[in-house]
Amino acid sequence: MFKEEFYKTLKKLAALPGGSGREHKVVKHMVELLEPYAEVEVDHMGNVFAVLEGNQPGPTVMVSAHSDEIGCMVSAIDAKGFLRMERNGGMMDALLVGRKVEVNGHFGVIGVKAGHLQTQAEKTKVLPIEHLYVDVGAASRQEVLDMGIQIGDPITYISDLDRFTNKDLICGKAIDNRSSCAVLAQLFRSLGDKEFAGTLVGLVAVQEEVGLRGAQVAGYKINPDYVLVLDTIACADTPDGNHYPIAIGKGPVLPLLSGGGAMGNIMPLQMKNLITTYADRMNIPYQLSVMPKGTTDLSSIHLVREGILGAAILFPRRYSHSPVEMANLSDFENGFQLLEALIRANGSWGELSFIES
Repeated sequence: MFKEEFYKTLKKLAALPGGSGREHKVVKHMVELLEPYAEVEVDHMGNVFAVLEGNQPGPTVMVSAHSDEIGCMVSAIDAKGFLRMERNGGMMDALLVGRKVEVNGHFGVIGVKAGHLQTQAEKTKVLPIEHLYVDVGAASRQEVLDMGIQIGDPITYISDLDRFTNKDLICGKAIDNRSSCAVLAQLFRSLGDKEFAGTLVGLVAVQEEVGLRGAQVAGYKINPDYVLVLDTIACADTPDGNHYPIAIGKGPVLPLLSGGGAMGNIMPLQMKNLITTYADRMNIPYQLSVMPKGTTDLSSIHLVREGILGAAILFPRRYSHSPVEMANLSDFENGFQLLEALIRANGSWGELSFIES
């Protein structure tokens, strides 16, 4: 039942355009999903806060997912109606040519020089983004402007969410991180009975893909006792993978080290021990990760005010930051069950001591 409801929710969320700073449609839909179960507020940045009080006193736990996806922005419109663009997040040059895109509600394609006209050298070269252009079917700059397209408008992939013959496997754009938004929505539906202690704050943060920006503001505003960040993580279970032991279908991932340098996060032992204890007790599979090249909103949240104790629960996906991200529904189901159990028991977490961990 979880998998079908989750897939239905995710398919709607993933189809929405929502580049960083332009998450409006995703924010609106998340408000609609959360309002029946919680008090919902949207700040001026676009962060969504959903507050649900349990049936007894306890700590405040914030569960976070981000709403934005990688994308581009229109940077120029030439006399013939072709658009130039700048990346807005981790868009890779090699994955842009020949793609269908949405430009502020309009269909477009990223043009590609006809193969018959390319030299042998051109056929093997990855064009940088500054050499690429978007064709929205217009014949002049004025026609583009008349369509309502302007400089600064968002450009995102068009790539519907689909299922493989193995129905547990899904593929499409924006699984990073609309999947975690769908998990968050399901969490609030399940906890509508208020059978837990304390306060649950659901956060749908903006602008994660361009510097973990919304989450930092939200962490300062809520100042929770604990935070659990939901996101996706790259895995290495394909022929071109490396030594990271992360695969889809093996359970959610606990990142013990994520990011490097000043903007990373090292999971506190007391949080790791708490989460793994519940996972072991419930026979929920999980994977441990040490990956300095990836990060989550936890990296900014845990540094605000006096420091916020937190951890991340991540969902593995192949082909990250592409229009064909791939994941396994079983991982989301296992992660959701673990997350729900943790929230229902947060009144009994006790004092998570650094020394005693």
